[in-house]
Amino acid sequence: MNARTRARTHTHTLTHTRAHARTHSLTPPARRGPAVPRTGAPSARCRPALGPAPSATPFGPAPAATPLWPRPPARRGPARRGRSLRAGVRPVPPRSALTGAPGAAEAAPRSGHAAAPAGEEAMRLRSGTALTLLLGCLCALLSLSWYGAFGGHKGDVVDIYQREFLALRDRLHAAEQESLKRSKELNLVLEEIKRAISEKQALRDINRTWSSLSDETKLKLWNITNKNVLHLPTIFHHLPHLLSKENSLQPAVHVGQGRTGVSVVMGIPSVKREVHSYLTDTLNSLISELTQQEKEDSVIVVLIAETDPQYTAGVAENIRNLFPKEIHSGLLEVISPSPHFYPDFSHLRESFGDPKERVRWRTKQNLDYCFLMMYAQSKGIYYVQLEDDIVAKPNYLSTMKNFALQQPSEEWMILEFSQLGFIGKMFKSLDLSLIVEFILMFYKDKPIDWLLDHILWVKVCNPEKDAKHCDRQKANLRIRFKPSLFQHVGTHSSLAGKIQKLKDKDFGKQALRKEHVNPPAEVSTSLKTYQHFTLEKAYLREDFFWAFTPTAGDFIRFRFFKPLRIERPVPGGAVVQAIMSPSLSVGFHGFGLSHRFFFRSGNIEHPEDKLFNTTVEVLPFDSLQSDKEALQEGRGTAVKYRRTPDGYIQIGSFSKGVADGEVDPSFGPLEAIRLSIQTDSPVWIILSEIFIKKAE
Repeated sequence: MNARTRARTHTHTLTHTRAHARTHSLTPPARRGPAVPRTGAPSARCRPALGPAPSATPFGPAPAATPLWPRPPARRGPARRGRSLRAGVRPVPPRSALTGAPGAAEAAPRSGHAAAPAGEEAMRLRSGTALTLLLGCLCALLSLSWYGAFGGHKGDVVDIYQREFLALRDRLHAAEQESLKRSKELNLVLEEIKRAISEKQALRDINRTWSSLSDETKLKLWNITNKNVLHLPTIFHHLPHLLSKENSLQPAVHVGQGRTGVSVVMGIPSVKREVHSYLTDTLNSLISELTQQEKEDSVIVVLIAETDPQYTAGVAENIRNLFPKEIHSGLLEVISPSPHFYPDFSHLRESFGDPKERVRWRTKQNLDYCFLMMYAQSKGIYYVQLEDDIVAKPNYLSTMKNFALQQPSEEWMILEFSQLGFIGKMFKSLDLSLIVEFILMFYKDKPIDWLLDHILWVKVCNPEKDAKHCDRQKANLRIRFKPSLFQHVGTHSSLAGKIQKLKDKDFGKQALRKEHVNPPAEVSTSLKTYQHFTLEKAYLREDFFWAFTPTAGDFIRFRFFKPLRIERPVPGGAVVQAIMSPSLSVGFHGFGLSHRFFFRSGNIEHPEDKLFNTTVEVLPFDSLQSDKEALQEGRGTAVKYRRTPDGYIQIGSFSKGVADGEVDPSFGPLEAIRLSIQTDSPVWIILSEIFIKKAE
């Protein structure tokens, strides 16, 4: 193939490559114009658009642009061509400058230049390939720019979904880890449950075997299993039957807040009585004589010393209903021992000429005191032992506390605030462990009051000296306070069939009634009066009113000789506390008086003779006028009060044997006040206090 043929072939290939690049470019190809004559440089149509040529720069004239198309090597021509150049005539470039092939006139090779056309052809081919690659990159760049311009929003959405997917993956991973953790914990709990069930089953098997053993054998086994070389005595030495039940020392009933850290803890054991229970009356007396500050610094613990679950639950519920505020505040607690706490009393030895039933009664009583002391030991500084059939004097708690603090030394062991039995005995809580242990050693042998005296004898009495010396020594540990702060009022003992009329002579004569000056009135009643205890004497401050068992429909009426108004509260008035006894005085700031009418049933000797389910009713002198006044004040009596068929209006009722309150001033002057009994009563009634305050 000659040089001309090769040049044509190269030209055709280059043209085809450029056309192919224009076809695959995103920019449309330029419109073809008229044919441009071929010159020694590429045409404008074939050059890439690089922008206008720079003319100048801030630093001087612009450098000459480097041509993208390689220049053909210079050729030496004849002398006349040089003369033409010197003459200023521009020569016409040969066609070979455009095509890269030698011209027609110079087709014949010259000597020494045979390899030049082949090298030029290779250089031109490489230049064309580079240009093709450059155009391809430019097209790709334009394509990416177009995709970014039109697909930017889509990219943002993809990024959002990608981030959410990554967050979801993290959450799933965290949930998987947490699930594994919970699974491990559940497996541990399951293992604990299985272990507890197996231990409980094993304990049942042990208890079956243990219950078949005698008490002596149980104690020996307990000592053998003990790791200590020296075996100290415990409650199980005195009551070995407690080892057979794991909950034998836990209260079966517990009502209250479990208050601790107080100054005084009062313990009251109570048992089932065949005739009458004095427990609620005792609680009323103790609580009513406490100030608010004393209520916050004391605890009253009631021990229901019975094993019948139905009975203990009933008594606890009754106390909860009667004293809800005291239970909620923590002042009052109710407990009962486990049925497994008491031993078998059928094998007790009779002593001191007492029958077996009395020995059983005093033995169980000793254990009741021990259970109560053990429960109360950690609750306060001082512990006071009381009974469930007593009444207390006003300010009894502050008196006991001050007396204990005034002792010159801490050597005392018992402070006595009553001379009877085990009533009103104060101990330091730190000494209760010693007392309980001593009682447990001899609980089957002697009653509690004898055992207390024996403790003092063991501590201070010298056997080589006489009884007077012993009494003087015991007087330093057992200190008596006078007058007594508690009085025994129960008649029917907790021992079945026993009538007990013990009275503390140092308690003083307690008034059986409270006298008040009442407005003139005619009194009447449907009740049958007992002996000379009439209603007239009670109203005239001569005695109290005592009547036989009332029935539904009975009444006590006070009809005034002249219509009168009952005193109403006066804003800004002084606090009056002399209206009633100290136990009933209630300061009422902002009002002139704390009570406008007051009725008390029962007294200290017969606290059970109270009025129950009894209402207080008033009869307005002019019912039409009272209704008119009520309407003028924007309220009606029918909404707040219930009217009886005979015109009386119910304004109050008895609660815990007491009724007190005030009369609505819209009723106007009153004609009468009546106490109406709604249901039959199982006991007699005593009206020990009547107070009706007339408005001045």
